[in-house]
Amino acid sequence: MGGAALATGLGPSPAAADPRRGPGTYVLVHGTHSAGAFWTPIARELALRGHRVVMVDQPGHGAEAFVAESYQRQDLTAMAVEPSPLKGLGLDDYEARVTGIVRRAARNGPVVLVGHSLGGVSVSRVGDAVPHLLHHICYMAAFCPSRVLPTADACTAAPENADAVSRELTVGDPDRLGVLRLNFRTGVSGELALLKEMICADHPDADFRRMLAGMQTDEPVAAYAGRAVGRAGRWGRIPRTYLRFGRDRTIATALQDRMIAEADAPTPGNRFRVHDFPGASHVGPLDPTPIADVLDTLAGQYS
Repeated sequence: MGGAALATGLGPSPAAADPRRGPGTYVLVHGTHSAGAFWTPIARELALRGHRVVMVDQPGHGAEAFVAESYQRQDLTAMAVEPSPLKGLGLDDYEARVTGIVRRAARNGPVVLVGHSLGGVSVSRVGDAVPHLLHHICYMAAFCPSRVLPTADACTAAPENADAVSRELTVGDPDRLGVLRLNFRTGVSGELALLKEMICADHPDADFRRMLAGMQTDEPVAAYAGRAVGRAGRWGRIPRTYLRFGRDRTIATALQDRMIAEADAPTPGNRFRVHDFPGASHVGPLDPTPIADVLDTLAGQYS
């Protein structure tokens, strides 16, 4: 029966069909301007609890990161025009990367797919592509597009996101570069204050600087513009969780609430399980334990 489900794309996930196949595998997808290493504190905690964990690097990120020569020199004039190899990458590339990892992980037991920030669009795309391989999906302060707000760009532009920090730190013309380019090595106090507000307003400065060191300058504009709407009969039948962050200034809490409501509307029998973290900014609490506590439960929840 499990083989038939895999072949047709219908029916329950192989993990749900036989939960004894092995411990859960968490596939963790990073957000914008980030990399798989973002997940290290949470991944470590999950691994210590006995789970397998894969921290995905999207194409052009992490181990494949592009570091502009002008960024290294902090030549902002050159940085505004230096070409990026990430130009032209989009959600098809992101989905292919994550789906390939999910396919391999699903051979060994339940797969829980988790996305942070822009990683949510990958979760939606992959959930729609291979729902039979996913035991649970989780959005951590992440974009969850809907028919009304079908792209990350549309979500960002929604009135509920008016409280978010704007993209005042963009270097160069995103349309010409093909990427949204940010300067995370700035020494300008006002720019650093904006970055901290966007990323981790509630974290100590030392942790903020450590976070900046892992950020990447470029994110393809096509990743923001790509449609990522899950269909009720595919994505909509996977059990799902949303980790709601109450001090998020990148994906405002009001926007998180709207995305949750719009996702739930076409699937009233399978609604988001929402866990609220009222004091958390965009990257989540400094202590990974409360997030890991929630994630730890997802592999064991069988529908």
